[in-house]
Amino acid sequence: MKKILLFFVLLGFITGLVSCKPKEHEVVFDDLTINYQDDLYRVYYEIFVGAFSDSNKDGIGDLRGLINRLDYLNDGDFSSGKSLGVTGLWLMPIMKSPSYHKYDVRDYKSVDPVYGTIEDFKELTEKASERGINIIIDLVLNHTSVYHDWFRAARTAYKEGNFDSPYLEYYSLKTADERIPGRTYYPFEGDLYYEGNFSDQMPELNMDSDLVRQEIISILEFWFDLGVSGFRLDATKYVYFNEHGKNVAFWNWFMDEVKKIKPDAYVVGETWSPDIQIATYYESFSNFDFGMAQSEGMVSLTANGIESVNSFVQYLGSYRNLITSVNPEAILQPFISNHDMNRAAGYLSVPDGRMQMAANLYIWTYGTPFLYYGEEIGMKGSRGTENTDANRRLAMLWGDKDSVKDPVGSSYSIDRQTNGTVRSQLADEQSIYNHYKRVILLREANPEIARGTYTILNFDGYSTFGGFLSTYQGSTVGVFHNTGMTEIQIDLSLYTNHPFVVVRGYAGQSTASLNGNVLTVGPLTSVIIK
Repeated sequence: MKKILLFFVLLGFITGLVSCKPKEHEVVFDDLTINYQDDLYRVYYEIFVGAFSDSNKDGIGDLRGLINRLDYLNDGDFSSGKSLGVTGLWLMPIMKSPSYHKYDVRDYKSVDPVYGTIEDFKELTEKASERGINIIIDLVLNHTSVYHDWFRAARTAYKEGNFDSPYLEYYSLKTADERIPGRTYYPFEGDLYYEGNFSDQMPELNMDSDLVRQEIISILEFWFDLGVSGFRLDATKYVYFNEHGKNVAFWNWFMDEVKKIKPDAYVVGETWSPDIQIATYYESFSNFDFGMAQSEGMVSLTANGIESVNSFVQYLGSYRNLITSVNPEAILQPFISNHDMNRAAGYLSVPDGRMQMAANLYIWTYGTPFLYYGEEIGMKGSRGTENTDANRRLAMLWGDKDSVKDPVGSSYSIDRQTNGTVRSQLADEQSIYNHYKRVILLREANPEIARGTYTILNFDGYSTFGGFLSTYQGSTVGVFHNTGMTEIQIDLSLYTNHPFVVVRGYAGQSTASLNGNVLTVGPLTSVIIK
């Protein structure tokens, strides 16, 4: 108990939190012990393995490098205050592939040799599990590489006149007259064309084939046996190119098979679309909430003071209602950037506290938030005039002797990285790294935030102040944000009858306090009260 209290005091925001080291699957605070479904409400951290940490000095990140950095992510002891505190990892593709990004798979039951071995991966899942970390991996099913054995076998069979080869039904092959308008095709062999909506190097699989579906089941079994907790599904709406009804039917089948193997598997889909279309895919599984992400997303707009906090809170409520109308058991997946987007520190200023405010807004919400590696230290990276996603997937800035290098094709100057490294931020109480650590720990100490039923409060006349109540198993907390540059003092009894007696914690550029019903929140600061 003394260790965690000391940690909060040193960080300058402890406000009545009474805690001890939590047992597995429970959080203990005050006189209340809450048991929860641990696997569903984690804080995930997305990693591009090739740019994270290099163990063998070849300049490419690898699984051994990631294993060596596990204590940075979560040392298994929240009370130590020595790690970031994430409880889930999403690994971008690790399977054998000809590209640096590996979204064109050559072998679904492999680890690319530049990353390591199957044994390395198994060790990773075991050591992560010891620390309470779940691992999901990218699963790219809508297409393979042209170098995949299935595609090569299909081509060989056609050339040799073996038209009974089962591999000829593995891919979406059409004659010129059969090609579907709006889709992209490339010459295969003879009079056939193969569908490749992303690239001529990525032929689309034929999901109508029972043989392909049996392969998918075998792939699931393989990776579950190695200890993964689930999958991130790439490009969910491209299985049947933008045929959303057929896509959802396929993913419902997929999830049925997943649950037969691992009933508690965690699956999240990439449906990069407007909210109303994302909701359609929530019938099958959770999906990333793209309406919150990027410079034009609700989190950034609110953190930058363009949208009011009231608007943000109203959006959260309406979006959650939309999703749960499709699937009452759905859980939101908020984030602000990923490997396909310009890094958030480019449009959310760290020195001005706007990046920190964005972290408060999306991590202290319902569901399972995702951080992109380096977000916690304010790494920058944008596609820019070079028009390359490699600039969004740069080497992690450890600030030590890690030999990991930027990926092939990147051109983003290190001089543009102005927010520091992990090493430079660890001991700085005011660093963005320590801000993220603080926000994640407070989220874990107040499970009502991620798991509860929300009561949206409307603060008429306020633009930079707002918040909500969240109730879980009879316990209610209030989460309030001040995105403005001046202190706000407000009598909460004018907006809710709920009694509050203690500040659970705050994070931001200032402080917060509670005097009876009157809440005081400093500029660019968020607070949790109970």
